Amino acid sequence: MERVVPAPGAFATGMAGVPEGTDIELDFRLEAVMEGVLVTGTARTVTAGECSRCLDPVSDSLEAGFQELFHYPVEDEAKGTQVSVGVDAEDDKEDYYLEGEVLDLEQVVRDAVVLALPLSPLCRDDCPGLCVECGEKLAEVGADHGHGDRVDPRWEALRKLSDELGDQ
Repeated sequence: MERVVPAPGAFATGMAGVPEGTDIELDFRLEAVMEGVLVTGTARTVTAGECSRCLDPVSDSLEAGFQELFHYPVEDEAKGTQVSVGVDAEDDKEDYYLEGEVLDLEQVVRDAVVLALPLSPLCRDDCPGLCVECGEKLAEVGADHGHGDRVDPRWEALRKLSDELGDQ
């Protein structure tokens, strides 16, 4: 199956993310297995963020694969209701279950996309970043950029003494 859905928001890490409303192309396969429905697929979208070295805007394409098993709910015959069955309560929180004939892929896609986002995106591989002294972009100011001999003012008295004594 193929679907295009808008990003619901909050698909982000510290410096990159998928903007809310951006199209996410889903290409997936549903397989009936004994325990439930196995969903295997890929999500393709566009990311936006800022370069971790120079803070310029960065945009890139992203493809993330996912595979998840959605368990069938088991009907409690005594009460006539459907319940989710797992090994224990802790396992139930990590498992996904069908809700009637519906399966919700949002959390599965969110996990796959967020894990595939770059932690430190770069505008280009050789981005030199910012000058630690003045904050200028090193790519724009050139290789001869400098701030002279910056001497710690606490050593100024010693420098004057050295100048006075000369080569003695």
